[in-house]
Amino acid sequence: MESLVSQFALFVISFIANLFSALAGGGAGLLQLPALLFLGLPFSIALATHKVASVFLGVGATARHMKSAHLNWVFVLVVLGFGLPGVWLGANVILHIEDHYAQLALGILTLGLGVYSWRQPELGQTLSLRNQNLPGWGIGGLVLFLIGALNGSLTSGTGLFVTLWLIRWFGLDYKLAVAYTLILVGLFWNGAGALTLGLQGQIEWGWLPALIVGSLFGGYLGAHLAIVKGNKLVKRSFEVMTVLVGLALIIKAVVHASH
Repeated sequence: MESLVSQFALFVISFIANLFSALAGGGAGLLQLPALLFLGLPFSIALATHKVASVFLGVGATARHMKSAHLNWVFVLVVLGFGLPGVWLGANVILHIEDHYAQLALGILTLGLGVYSWRQPELGQTLSLRNQNLPGWGIGGLVLFLIGALNGSLTSGTGLFVTLWLIRWFGLDYKLAVAYTLILVGLFWNGAGALTLGLQGQIEWGWLPALIVGSLFGGYLGAHLAIVKGNKLVKRSFEVMTVLVGLALIIKAVVHASH
């Protein structure tokens, strides 16, 4: 995978994955991680490599969102304070799981995410803040801890889960929830996961330059389109892709386990 053609292929995969992710509020791993798996990397190496590259999705998206988003620092502290310990836990657990079990879990989670999103066509269309009190922060934070653990381990669409949870529990509208997710999850959660996995696992360094450039450009352009154009058409396209990728991973894991 060191040739110019291979590097260009990685760039295209990364650009498309991170463009959709920045538009939908998460999900780069739904396309980028399976692509790395299909290209031949073992799960733990693919996950660590993807995590490093996905930090630059946060960099690209943050560069665009910070121009228009006004952050509430209580949200910032809740998302980071509860989520980061979960990320650390999940990243340590995943290194001890067999590849095909991890792929099966990834496929099931991906498929479920696509179906859930498809059944919520009007999700997050209006801003209606709720649960803005100590019990509300506590319950919301515990769920963020669990999502953080998934982010550190399976990394499949967990950014989108954060987006959906901020909308469902705290009443944010879609664009504001996406801004929080891409800044906090993209930069800090994924950064913590990349550090943990990088210290304990392996990273395919030769694949990273193309992935990082694709993440930067895809993240910035996706965030720009989400702010300027909205995301109904992209949301539907993204749901179709999650279902297809989820089914493909489930089938691959089952076939691998049967051999």
